[in-house]
Amino acid sequence: MGGEVLAILLHNHTTGRNITWATRDHEHLGEGYMYGDEILPERITGENNRIIVPRVLKPRRSQAQRSKEMAEVFTPSWVCNAQNNLIDEAWFGRRNVFNTEMTTEAGVHTWIPSDSPISIFPEGKTWKDYVRATRMEITCGEAPYLVSRYDATNGEPIPINKRVGLLDRKLRLVSENTETSGEWLSFAQEAFQNIYGYEWQGDNLLLARENLLASFIEYYAEKFGKLPMAKSTAYIAYIVSWNLWQMDGLKGVVPDSCHEQVTTDLFGGETRTPCLGCKDGNLRRHNGTYCLIKDWSAKKEKQKIRYIDLIK
Repeated sequence: MGGEVLAILLHNHTTGRNITWATRDHEHLGEGYMYGDEILPERITGENNRIIVPRVLKPRRSQAQRSKEMAEVFTPSWVCNAQNNLIDEAWFGRRNVFNTEMTTEAGVHTWIPSDSPISIFPEGKTWKDYVRATRMEITCGEAPYLVSRYDATNGEPIPINKRVGLLDRKLRLVSENTETSGEWLSFAQEAFQNIYGYEWQGDNLLLARENLLASFIEYYAEKFGKLPMAKSTAYIAYIVSWNLWQMDGLKGVVPDSCHEQVTTDLFGGETRTPCLGCKDGNLRRHNGTYCLIKDWSAKKEKQKIRYIDLIK
């Protein structure tokens, strides 16, 4: 991955800085790897390029600790597929659109992808409407519901024709319904603009962003037999850096940004006031930094919005 693209993927558009570790897994490495430190390119490249790895490659102790402290659970790809199929069943009004689920005689859950291009859509809808339909994965981890490059529980790679993520399905339709590179890129960008997700831990978030970007490159190469141009890859990285963001999902703020407010009176006495949102559970009274996301369909001056303003 080029330095420019990595810098884009590490950016936090809410704070204007980089995403932070927001995990103590790497603190044994010393300065720069503390819980609240930003993730900088030099800290995860070169001789440090194995610091961030998928969960399946982490030590067992680390996996158990993250599950205990952060409720981190990674879902088998067949479960992701089954749940994503329910979303599509509701959208299409019929079952088995992208694949058919099955269980082998040995009790292994799997699926058979549909071979023919998807050509039947609900009345009044087309493949373009599917590409533009908004989808989001909450507490996304490495984003297995969005793209299924590998099974998050065992690391086994999944070929493109068997992938089951919400974005995978959009990109399949883009590939089936476009001919030129320019047309494919235009609709692929729309697909990415309508896929969202948030995550607390910075290393997971970076893996999720990388998985989405790698999927873009893989689908383009599968369609055209070559890699996309650098500027196209950088723009997709930019979209991903907006649409997958770092957030405390219970508060709608940057993780750990809520704080006590200290006021000093004329005699030097201090009064400490806790975050009111944390105190009473009111989502709109936190004094932390509320996360911004981007509505790509809005006019430019109205694209940046607070995530909590979408919640009624």
